[in-house]
Amino acid sequence: MTEPAPQTRIQRENIARILEAALDEFSAHGYGGATLDQIARGAGLSKPNLLYYFPSKEAIHTTLLAGLMTTWLDPLRALHHDGDPVEEIVAYVLRKLEMSRLYPRESRLFANEILQGAPRILDQIEGDLSNLVHDKAALIAQWQAEGRLAEMEPRHLIFSIWATTQHYADFDVQVRGILRPAGEGHFDEAAAFLAQFYRGALRPAG
Repeated sequence: MTEPAPQTRIQRENIARILEAALDEFSAHGYGGATLDQIARGAGLSKPNLLYYFPSKEAIHTTLLAGLMTTWLDPLRALHHDGDPVEEIVAYVLRKLEMSRLYPRESRLFANEILQGAPRILDQIEGDLSNLVHDKAALIAQWQAEGRLAEMEPRHLIFSIWATTQHYADFDVQVRGILRPAGEGHFDEAAAFLAQFYRGALRPAG
């Protein structure tokens, strides 16, 4: 089989520009609301030039989601069996919150895909993501059996962490409308609150 020719610097730059513009459009307008014309305009390319790199809107969207799933799973993968259980989970909470601060568009892209029924990543949700959640839930259950964590359903604990951290990206307008922060200081406040909240909830009685 003939190996594909390596991409030139210009090709790599154009692909990066297309994906960056697409991330803006998809996170703001969802898959249905974004158009190839808008993406091409945002990338500073003609539509025919864009179609040279990606044959369709769906191809661009799928490429973004594939990269996002890897990034999204990394913080949970870092939950380590050798660490202190409470601090391992709190560290996971803070990593997820930091992702909401650094990657709000990616979070909204993922949320929009889920709200549409996850047609392009359902196999990954039912595969890699499900397997990882069940693996880490088993670790949490082991810590609970050892008396090192409070008793609670591990998978719903993980869901709660997603909800409390991704809220700051997916509902950014609401958060800012209520708090009216001057900058990003509300993320520091959120980190302090969530660390206190989860440490209190996770410590075993006595």
